[in-house]
Amino acid sequence: MEALGGYPTKSPSPRARVLTVLLCMAVGAGCLFLLQTRLLRPRKPEDFYSFEVKDARGRSVSLERYRGKASLVVNVASESAQTEPNYRSMQELHRELATSHFNVLAFPCGQFGETEPRTSRDIEAHAKSTYGTTFPFFSKIKIMGSEADPAFKFLTDSVQKIPKWNFWKFLVNPEGKVVRFWRTDESMDDVRQEATALVREIILKKRVEL
Repeated sequence: MEALGGYPTKSPSPRARVLTVLLCMAVGAGCLFLLQTRLLRPRKPEDFYSFEVKDARGRSVSLERYRGKASLVVNVASESAQTEPNYRSMQELHRELATSHFNVLAFPCGQFGETEPRTSRDIEAHAKSTYGTTFPFFSKIKIMGSEADPAFKFLTDSVQKIPKWNFWKFLVNPEGKVVRFWRTDESMDDVRQEATALVREIILKKRVEL
């Protein structure tokens, strides 16, 4: 066989053809594997409402149900010296600001001494019967160390602080971003003021959109 310029060309050997085919197949398989890996890889949650958690009965719950609202997320405990004043003030705020725009979300934690010895269901029942709480309780979690709950870790990573005790409070906006946090000993009046202002923003925005 001759090329256009009149010079003879050498046909590839059968061995070379086989190697070329095998190389193409290997490259194709590699590309397909990378594509599948990227498509199947779970997407990293981008905000607090992107996570799934367990409720007090151990059932999976998507936090998407709270998107569009303001949320006060709190690590709670039943036997802390701060339990009664916090539960009562949190319930009052939960009732005042209405669940259509705001929720207190309680995450029990047993990592601070013996302040939370109960099971998740008992924690919720005790808070309801003793303090009249109506806000959601979730399953007891860890918020420190390698076993920290991913949703709560998102909060602590956002503020670059890990709670030193019970009843740290994280204010999450309608888009799932942390906008403020308060330590245990900080005034609930400040929490109320900030949460109320955020709820007002939500209401005004909805009125403009109508």
